[in-house]
Amino acid sequence: MIIAVQLLVFILIILSTLLVVGIPVTLASPGQWEQSKNLIYTGAGIWAGLVIITGLVNSFII
Repeated sequence: MIIAVQLLVFILIILSTLLVVGIPVTLASPGQWEQSKNLIYTGAGIWAGLVIITGLVNSFII
């Protein structure tokens, strides 16, 4: 179970890093927001889901 939490946290860190770099670059690029907004919203939704799932899985560890 601890390995599952570690894997979830690792995926969360990688996704967070990608979002922290990708969102400002997308917003700063002219005309890219219209093309990439669905991808950004999807990434943010996956990130929020990972936070909730990681918290739930972590609550089962004593």
